[in-house]
Amino acid sequence: MIGRLTGTLAERAIDGSIVLDVNGVGYELFVPLGTLGKLGSGVTTTHVREDALVLYGFATSEDRAAFRTLLGVSSIGPKLALAVLSHLSARELAGAIAREDRTAFQGIPGVGKKIVERLALELKDKLGSLTGGSLSASSAGSVPAPIATPRFTGPLASVAGVLVSMGFRPSEAERAVTAIAPHADGKDTGALIREALAALG
Repeated sequence: MIGRLTGTLAERAIDGSIVLDVNGVGYELFVPLGTLGKLGSGVTTTHVREDALVLYGFATSEDRAAFRTLLGVSSIGPKLALAVLSHLSARELAGAIAREDRTAFQGIPGVGKKIVERLALELKDKLGSLTGGSLSASSAGSVPAPIATPRFTGPLASVAGVLVSMGFRPSEAERAVTAIAPHADGKDTGALIREALAALG
């Protein structure tokens, strides 16, 4: 089993797949969309299907542990587990479960009311160790909520929307667009998107 890959991010797609160049060998991995802007190296886990050997990559060992824990929930496969982690980090997921915050799962593709109830039931008391075992229902309330993407105007608004549609968290999109805003005048949306992705990387 491949436990860690360190290399250069060679390719990435909006479906969550990337190619990591490790000494000239390209490894295809699927990653939570929210990590696309920051995954140059990281930890991996291997999932064996009947017809394929699939690698999944994560920016932190906590996210990898959360992925494995999610796979232990009834009817949760890798695709759905990645969808959850594309919207919530391991700490945010643990906080939502500890607080019994069902609203944290709104908008996650494939995660309806029944899935949320199953996650709340089966993940209870299983995620505290991902954050050092100190995340209780009371302390989980201090986990920051996702920051809404500000209402940029013109091309900057388009860039922010594209980043969120690619799977970046609103707070990441805000940070990137804020970083490129001072030098945005006269540039088209395509150029600004490339600059924003570079800022996230």
